[in-house]
Amino acid sequence: MNVETKPLKSKEELIEKLQNQDLITGSEILLRSLLLEGVDCVFGYPGGAVLFIYDAMHGFSDFNHLLTRHEQGAIHAADGYARSTGKVGVCIATSGPGATNLVTGIATAYMDSVPLVVITGNVATNFIGTDAFQEADITGITMPITKHSYLVRDVNDLPRIIHEAFHIASTGRKGPVLIDIPKDVSAQKAVFHPADTISIRGYNPTVQPNKLQVDKLIRAIEEAERPVILAGGGVVYSGASQELIDFVNMTQIPVTTTLLGLGGFPSGHELWMGLPGMHGTYTANNALQNADLIISIGSRFDDRVTMKLDGFAPKAKIIAHIDVDPAEIGKNIKTDIPCVGDIKAVLQYANTKAKPAKSAAWITEIQASMVKFPLKYKDSETELKPQYVIEMINETTHGEAIVTTDVGQHQMWVAQYYKFKNPRSLVTSGGLGTMGFGFPSAIGAQMGNPGKLVVSINGDGGIQMCAQELAICAINNIPVKIVIINNQVLGMVRQWQEIIYDNRYSHIDLAGSPDFVKLAEAYGVKGLRATNKEEARRVWQEALDTPGPVLIDFVVPKGENVFPMVKAGDTISEMLMGDSE
Repeated sequence: MNVETKPLKSKEELIEKLQNQDLITGSEILLRSLLLEGVDCVFGYPGGAVLFIYDAMHGFSDFNHLLTRHEQGAIHAADGYARSTGKVGVCIATSGPGATNLVTGIATAYMDSVPLVVITGNVATNFIGTDAFQEADITGITMPITKHSYLVRDVNDLPRIIHEAFHIASTGRKGPVLIDIPKDVSAQKAVFHPADTISIRGYNPTVQPNKLQVDKLIRAIEEAERPVILAGGGVVYSGASQELIDFVNMTQIPVTTTLLGLGGFPSGHELWMGLPGMHGTYTANNALQNADLIISIGSRFDDRVTMKLDGFAPKAKIIAHIDVDPAEIGKNIKTDIPCVGDIKAVLQYANTKAKPAKSAAWITEIQASMVKFPLKYKDSETELKPQYVIEMINETTHGEAIVTTDVGQHQMWVAQYYKFKNPRSLVTSGGLGTMGFGFPSAIGAQMGNPGKLVVSINGDGGIQMCAQELAICAINNIPVKIVIINNQVLGMVRQWQEIIYDNRYSHIDLAGSPDFVKLAEAYGVKGLRATNKEEARRVWQEALDTPGPVLIDFVVPKGENVFPMVKAGDTISEMLMGDSE
């Protein structure tokens, strides 16, 4: 890459270098404070209200900023950086339309508990409330989709606010924090005093669990004959993947991982059953429906997992829920054993006492089911099937790549057919389902992981929502491999219209889309295309052998569906198996 995140100096070195008794602007205080928080890359787009901030960047060699081509590209890149590294992602935008262009990205991060610090400019304090040019109440607009927000009115508060924002974003249930800085505040001068203490009244997330509740869970496991672990994104976010592996090995409980939980438990483990829910495996869904004990670990019982709530897990005598956010426990599913706390801390304690469940016969049954009801599709020697493309990418990357996806059929095929080995290797919009997320999030993931292979898998619809970010891949030689599963249609909408709306296809035709190879080349990115298996293998290997960014257009059939599928309103027992039926 031409743009690389610079290795940070130690905090002591930075303080010594950055702290002085001279008066400096709020903009300079902001940049120094971000460096002291360990920020090695910021994604943004300038405008009038943040010009003092961007002026402070000029000649500031320690500060890394990546100019995207749209504010939505900036926040999705910051999100991908955060998900793939575990660090706090940071983006900057100007007031008014710059700030409102971030709203979808803020909601995306909020729904999926991703730690971001979002910095916006605003009009000068004396203009706030006057409908001034490019004024928007961004703190009010985003109140329901942020963990917390600040409107900075005094430059002396900036170091404290920035320090607090990073703490709030990265602790407890993680999420986005907004800092809105009026233009005059960014220009005001003060002596920089780095903040190094935290005292936030009323904010004290529970980390250590109630041990009595965990002991109760351990006893329930010892008596269970058909236990199931439902592992979600919280396992990944808490860095508890190894603790979960140890817990499963000791308790001998089969595991199903949600979309955001993929990679949090290795796909090659003999007790992994795959994805649950709407497009889950037969084995995972059947296990949930027949389990006598369900342990949700960092999963919020999302409706795409449970489907029809009153038909979910009818045989479960006990449901346990481990989560750092007490508001999630009992919200959707009645919980018998609540364990509030950081998942890593909960599992570390549980692993000191864990014993096997009475699950030997259950495991035999599940493993037989995995063999009898595998994921499968009707392959073709004349057409290029999308499932084959994902299998090929998995095989050639050995399940080790960081994979980002957009939203739709290709997202589900990735969840089904890419076998994730490691945590933080899947970057995808789960809760909000944001089209346009996949490609810019890959740029952020690549910036945060410069030595790793990053593959962005998109539909031909979603790629067009942020395709302008091809420019920064070309200019900065960011080596993302950009895959398009091109079926010339809004595939998941078409699938629903076929199955649920009796083939009444309405406004789903994407046949007027550009030639994606030519589009890539117009931006200065290498473009390749494949329409059959032989071409697919050849161009994918060429992409892997190319050191810079490459876009690969895989042309696939319009009518291919994602199976299994559970229709909205049905229970997860009522699976449409497609070609498997």
